[in-house]
Amino acid sequence: MSDIRIHFVGAGPGAKDLITVRGQKAIEKADVIIYAGSLVNPELLEYNKNATIYNSALMTLEEVIEVMKDADEKRKDLVRLHTGDPSIYGAVREQMDELDKLGINYDSIPGVSACFGAASSLNLEYTLPDVSQSLIITRMEGKTLVPKLESIESFAAHKATMAIYLSTSMLKELQERLIDGGYEIDTPAAIVYKATWPDEKKFICSVGELEKTARDNQIKKTALILVGDVIGTAQYSKSRLYAADFSTEFRKSKDVN
Repeated sequence: MSDIRIHFVGAGPGAKDLITVRGQKAIEKADVIIYAGSLVNPELLEYNKNATIYNSALMTLEEVIEVMKDADEKRKDLVRLHTGDPSIYGAVREQMDELDKLGINYDSIPGVSACFGAASSLNLEYTLPDVSQSLIITRMEGKTLVPKLESIESFAAHKATMAIYLSTSMLKELQERLIDGGYEIDTPAAIVYKATWPDEKKFICSVGELEKTARDNQIKKTALILVGDVIGTAQYSKSRLYAADFSTEFRKSKDVN
């Protein structure tokens, strides 16, 4: 039997059925669940109606660790349920460091992050040949500082696809900084509110219309901002992977003549 009792689990972007199979099984067998409050769809807790439930929105780091320590000592399985994927803005490292100090083992189960839920809602491909081959995941500076070398302007200079988290309340500044960094004012953009949740809302606009679009639709939080030509372009090259005149390890090229 594994001696790992603490499991960090990605809840996915919102929809109950977008958690991984492994994540669902961890929830089903858990004795204790600490979930990230309003950020995690409470329907996920329906997978286990017998576990003791804690809402981490009401807890300090020290209180979370104390519950984990108690579960480990009593040989109870505990799931720390984070929104999306725990490795992106999940504040998991600080929890893991405390568990390391206590000599408590743990593992991680990945989840679908909001940017991928948003892409599915909009039927987007972030990496179109000749348009963008990179996805930049970032955020505006708020209570959590952002390193100077990771400014919005420095990323905007690449004109790659961007997924911007935790920035809905700062859209006027965000759009100004995106434009200052290099995006054209009419660069396609999108606002996806609560991607994949039942009350999801999505809006296509331009970089220069981000603040107005959010204001007109009363979007103030819990939204992801997407920026880049992949959102609106029809001008891209097809992948060479499936081209008839292209050979791969599994398929020989065909005579297109």
